[in-house]
Parts: sequence; structure tokens; C-alpha cells
Amino acid sequence: MTDPILSARGLVKRYGRVTAMDGADFDLYPGEILAVIGDNGAGKSSLIKALSGAVRPDEGEIRLGGEKISFDSPLDARKSGIETVYQTLALSPALSISDNMFMGREIRKPGVMGKWFRMLDKPAMDEFARQKLSELGLMTIQNIGQPVETLSGGQRQGVAVARAAAFGSRVIILDEPTAALGVKESRRVLDLIQDVRSRGIPIVLISHNMPHVFEVADRIHIHRLGRRLCTIDPKEHSMSDAVAYMTGAKLPEGLAA
Repeated sequence: MTDPILSARGLVKRYGRVTAMDGADFDLYPGEILAVIGDNGAGKSSLIKALSGAVRPDEGEIRLGGEKISFDSPLDARKSGIETVYQTLALSPALSISDNMFMGREIRKPGVMGKWFRMLDKPAMDEFARQKLSELGLMTIQNIGQPVETLSGGQRQGVAVARAAAFGSRVIILDEPTAALGVKESRRVLDLIQDVRSRGIPIVLISHNMPHVFEVADRIHIHRLGRRLCTIDPKEHSMSDAVAYMTGAKLPEGLAA
């Protein structure tokens, strides 16, 4: 069997007297879309923050490509090829699409102008941004220099996902990517997720939207009471099964008391 590209074992995270993760396990396999679902307070956010470098677990280990890793910050995770698109998108509305794509990763002009005068190579950044948006079918956005605040919600989400796909060489984590979008815009983002996966990048999708989860996920990780309860195949289980497992109304086979 293929080894996971990203895995975690026995993660524990405490905030004072509250235990957010209580021996949480996780596995993401190459080229798959893994949905992570769970009730509010189940510990999903802490799990994702641990995997993306935003928090350090108190116990347990995380492995990327089979190697044990420890992130001190989201920047460390990014350097290792794990890109996270948070619900807030982390875009700067007044900056252009191209500037947002390269925020914190700007390309400097070659030679003295870049090295000593720190001048940015805008044409190179614009060309790269245009290429990445085109690859993902997002060039309905005509002007790469237009401010992000002039884009629709779906287009902004597209820019954030394109940025993650451009630089996330190994894993992309998407936190509620369709939460604030209408039906049409959600459809475009779901298509975009499948496009990214078709390019071989595995995706972790955190979502409360069950129809979306069951449409695009290859496997569903169900998180309950600070740990992984089970993973299910959406082709073999119904949405009502998933909700019942998530809320504790029913236990998966093999875990039944």
C-alpha cells in the first residue's frame, strides 16, 4: 500500500484545562482529496493548525514524505511545501492580483538593481501569475494588475487557491473554501479543487458543506472529541451516516460498543 504523504500520530494539544486534541491521528495519501469534517469544538481547527505550522502540538509526531518534521511557524510549513488557504483568504484587498500571488515571495530584478536596490521584477511576477491563473482556467480575470478588492468572492478564492497551487509543491490545505460563496461561485471553486488534484497535488478540504464533501472527496476523515473517529469512503456511506458519526448518534462499524 502507498505510504501517506502527510501523516500524524498521537497529537495532543492543550489550552489550559481544555484538551483540543486528544491523541489525534491523520493520513493524507498522494493525489487524493481528503475531506476533514467534525462538529464545532471537535478539534478540527487545532489539527489543521498543527499540520500547517500555526500551532505546535504538546505531544505526538507529524511526518511529511515519511520524514519526521516539526514546524515553528506557518512559514516553515510553506518552505516544506504545505500551503494553507484559510477562510479569511489572507489576501490584501488594495494590492493587485499579481502582488497578492507573490506576497512574501517577491521576485527581484536580476543583477545590481535587485540585489542592492531591492527592485522588484514586476513583469516576471505578472507573467508567472498570468500563467498560473491560466493553468487553472481562471483567466476570466482580464487584468493581472487589478486590485483584489474589485474581484468577486469566487474570483478571490480562485486567486488564493492559485497561489497555493503555484507554491504548494506537496500539500494544499483548504479551510471552508466555499463557505461565503453562492451556488455558481461554489461550483467554480469545486472545479478548481479537482483541477489542482488532477495536477497531482493532494488536498485537505475542511468543510461543513456535506454535498460538496461527498462530491469531491476521495475519503472523509471524521473528527470527534479531539481525535480521528474514523475515515469513510463517500461511495460506501451516506451523508446521514457521516452526520451521525460526527455527532455521536451512531458509531461506525468496528467501533460499535
